[in-house]
Amino acid sequence: MIRQNVSLEPYNTFGIKASAKTFAAFSNTDQLQQLFYDPVIKSAANLLVLGGGSNVLFTKDFDGAVLKNDIQGIEILKEDAHHVWLRTGAGENWHQFVLFCIKNNFAGVENLSLIPGCNGASPMQNIGAYGVEIKDVFHSLDAYHIKDGHIVSFSNNDCAFGYRESVFKNKYKNQFVITHVTYRLRRQPVFNTSYGAIEQELEKMGVKELSVKAISDAVIRIRQSKLPDPLVVGNAGSFFKNPAIPKAQYNDLKNRYKNIPGYAIENQHMIKVPAGWLIEQCGWKGYRQGDAGIHPKQALVLVNYGNATGAEIFNLSTQVKESVMEKFGIDLEREVNII
Repeated sequence: MIRQNVSLEPYNTFGIKASAKTFAAFSNTDQLQQLFYDPVIKSAANLLVLGGGSNVLFTKDFDGAVLKNDIQGIEILKEDAHHVWLRTGAGENWHQFVLFCIKNNFAGVENLSLIPGCNGASPMQNIGAYGVEIKDVFHSLDAYHIKDGHIVSFSNNDCAFGYRESVFKNKYKNQFVITHVTYRLRRQPVFNTSYGAIEQELEKMGVKELSVKAISDAVIRIRQSKLPDPLVVGNAGSFFKNPAIPKAQYNDLKNRYKNIPGYAIENQHMIKVPAGWLIEQCGWKGYRQGDAGIHPKQALVLVNYGNATGAEIFNLSTQVKESVMEKFGIDLEREVNII
């Protein structure tokens, strides 16, 4: 059912009060195709497909059609002695999917526990955390081509994954609606505990024998200790990407700031610097401007304490960007989609 002037507050994890001129939800590909036959949708000035709304910041009302992806389901497509292929609806909750994998001892996504959002956004963003990215477990996806009206399949290579990047964020932006995603998971886990504080957390938990559940539990504990729950404090997780800078620039900064952390990127002669550290050094951690603020435990997370507007949060992010550029000469890139 197509509705007019619908509040988007329940559909974005920032909890921003904004409205959509036109709004409709779909729970299968047939419904999606029917929506694009409707003259109201066809004539809309702009189009936005929403999943969990965990990576968007509405700075104003949306003068167009918002389509909510509610395609659910997890099915075992095929399996062999080493792997299992799971096909999921793009509207399936990501963390619930991770828990399903852990319950069945399917390995590969345990480091990605508690990331907000839906499965359809996982390849679009190439989501990642604690040394693992979607491209490591991604097999293929199906997407509806808006202009041609048919379903197209994309392989891992077709998606051209990069750091929080894919073809759906640039080359094919606003041309496709992802309907299903297929992941290839391992029957025998290959544990990744070297990133972040996972090893220390496992030690604190008294874990003697590694398992996908133990790693998932450790990641959940770490995230809950540092990151605000969107149901309590509006946020979209990491607001900025971790910047990659040339080694020469990093070495110059290292001479001036002895404690600056950095991680070499293989074969690129680049160093990735944690954006949260840069922001914290500029004095922003815990800062608050009305109801817009920077989280006191993680400077990478911008928050809505209740009634902040999207424009206020965006303006705060601009101030953060400017101060990091002034102090370090590094241009932070927003990870969140600004609408």
